[in-house]
Amino acid sequence: MINKTRAYLEAADEWQQTPQRILIVDDEPRIRSSLRLLLEADGRQILESATGGGALTILKSQDVELILLDVNLPDISGLEVMEWIASNHILTSVIMVSADSHIDTAIRATRSGAVDFVRKPQELDKIEHKVANILQRRSLERRHVLMTARLEQSERLHRFLVESSPDLIYTLDHEGRFIFVNSRVESLLGYSRDELIGNYYTLIVHEEDLEHAIYAFTERRSDDRATSNIEIRLKCKDNHYRHFESRYIVAMLSAMGIYDTPDNGEEEQTRRFMGTYGVARDVTERKLAEETISFQALHDHLTHLPNRRLFKDRLELAMAQTVRKGGGIGVMFIDLDRFKLVNDTYGHAEGDELLKSVAQRLLRCVRTSDTLARQGGDEFTILLPDLVHAEDATLIAKKILELFATPFIVAGQEFRATASIGISVFPRDGETAELLLKNADIAMYKVKSSGKNGYTFFTREMNSSYQERISLENELHQAIQNCEFELHYQPQVNLISNRIVGVEALIRWRHPLHGLLNPSSFIDMAEELGLINSITDWVLGEACRQLVRWRATGLNELRVAVNVSPQEFNNDDVVERIVSQLNRYNLPEEVLDIEITENLLMHDDSGVIDKLRRLRERGIRISIDDFGTRYSSLNYLRRFPVNTIKIDKSFIRDLDEHHSSTPIINAIIGIARGFGLHLLAEGVETNYQLRKLQELGCDEMQGFFFSKPLPADEVERLLRDSEKRPVSNHYTQQTLSYYADVTA
Repeated sequence: MINKTRAYLEAADEWQQTPQRILIVDDEPRIRSSLRLLLEADGRQILESATGGGALTILKSQDVELILLDVNLPDISGLEVMEWIASNHILTSVIMVSADSHIDTAIRATRSGAVDFVRKPQELDKIEHKVANILQRRSLERRHVLMTARLEQSERLHRFLVESSPDLIYTLDHEGRFIFVNSRVESLLGYSRDELIGNYYTLIVHEEDLEHAIYAFTERRSDDRATSNIEIRLKCKDNHYRHFESRYIVAMLSAMGIYDTPDNGEEEQTRRFMGTYGVARDVTERKLAEETISFQALHDHLTHLPNRRLFKDRLELAMAQTVRKGGGIGVMFIDLDRFKLVNDTYGHAEGDELLKSVAQRLLRCVRTSDTLARQGGDEFTILLPDLVHAEDATLIAKKILELFATPFIVAGQEFRATASIGISVFPRDGETAELLLKNADIAMYKVKSSGKNGYTFFTREMNSSYQERISLENELHQAIQNCEFELHYQPQVNLISNRIVGVEALIRWRHPLHGLLNPSSFIDMAEELGLINSITDWVLGEACRQLVRWRATGLNELRVAVNVSPQEFNNDDVVERIVSQLNRYNLPEEVLDIEITENLLMHDDSGVIDKLRRLRERGIRISIDDFGTRYSSLNYLRRFPVNTIKIDKSFIRDLDEHHSSTPIINAIIGIARGFGLHLLAEGVETNYQLRKLQELGCDEMQGFFFSKPLPADEVERLLRDSEKRPVSNHYTQQTLSYYADVTA
């Protein structure tokens, strides 16, 4: 449509710029020459023909404004030419020029369509004036036709745009009745145009928005103060047209008044209001999007609970109200215990489902006036406004612990989740939102360090412990940079060969102030801080370097076991990092034993299995540490490529002269034999445990009975003595005591 309109207007402009053509048809050359001289002027083009046939040829190929036509021509008469012009609908004016003075000729010429009749040669002096008048009239007619065509084309274009508009376009009379509405109203609201024409606009306005709509309609302003955009809700005729919860359409209404301006120069205030025209745009989707964005900015996308930003806003508001009214506010910081086990065992998808279940259960514990929020991860906070007594918060805490006593369902199995809850109180424990949250967090960590699954209020003494943890975190960063770690090694003894066949590398932190720290005091922290990768790389590198030294002195049959955090197997490069250390020191792969925890075994992830399989294919041994202390199944054990299972020391500890029942150890040994796996018992401390394990079929052990973990140089002396004095085949007390003497 637009292209067609453009082409039409371009043709009209070209028509306006074309000179006016005058065709002189006469068989007398002298007459034609005289008329040419008489009529030539700027903007005119004179054409000539001596015959009627020649005139027809010109008319077939060119547009001519005016023809000076002789009646008597050599071939056909001028009247016949006019008949041809009429029959072919040629838009031209004709002045009949003839020497015939009879009135009948003039009448016939006029009836045939001639606009004038001139006798030659008597009236030729009048012809210039007649031609000028006719050409002027033709020009006016041409302009009128062009203007009319343009108006029609413009009207068609505007009607097309109005009818094709995605917006509702309307016109109201001075009383507010529809006098025009485009077809968009049918798809938008379900009304036909006929149903609205003549009716008041209030028919489609929501009752609650009538006041706004009436104000905009009756405002009558036309300057910059006029209301040009308001949001109102328009009602649908049939609710099936639009499926929104409110069953209304929110419209952005743009309106302008229509005024009758007098032409007599009167003041503007005498103008008469005639109506309103405007546009209504459906902004429902935009409003829904804005609400969604606003919700997402202030709520957690997983649980749909308020996020930390909204929680802080509500806490600060509650604090301001409490300052005016008095009373107190409780802030609870809740952290799930053992949530990491769920993610490591079942994956993050099941962990997310558990978090949603926890959120729903926590909502059942709070009052309507309280705010439950998710801080992130497995951490939740609760705002308890209007506390009369600080101890009232314990009612909520006890209710949470009671509800958590009921198991959750994770991956189709029961999972008993517990929670550690820290509580701070305003204004006693802080005067800012940040300080209250921090102190509640400190109290929560106190619960965790005291055994978890409980609650406690913040006290000033806790702050010093928190500061110590922060200091320890900073010192751990420094320890990695300053290489403050060292490895101790605990021998692994094979009772059949009577030799030490391997050592387990155990990291220690030589703290500048606190002395030698065991991994239990900093490994979990390293995992939380994302430092475990650097520590793992250091342990692997140091263990391989030490093994190279021992092999250089003739200890070639020794293998070393290194514990690797489950977090490492979330990294795509874990296999390459492990192998690179062996390549760096030119060690064969079979000397390295990677110990993994049982919860990694339960992580039924194809990526983890693939990484373990790649390690096995390279010859690296895989051992399961602390076997039997988790919830793994034989199906997991069948799928994972492992070499060795280690019986946990908690089972070995139960072996004594008074408790010789060993069903769990029997079961683990049977599993190892059934799967063709190597077996090693850890935590052996007595001769009785050694003999009992050997009777059950376990011939490889480690524990304090043989040696505690020792620095590398002390272990080397132990290895040398072991080569000279192997353990007796009878395992006498005297021989075994030798190991204890060496390690004392």
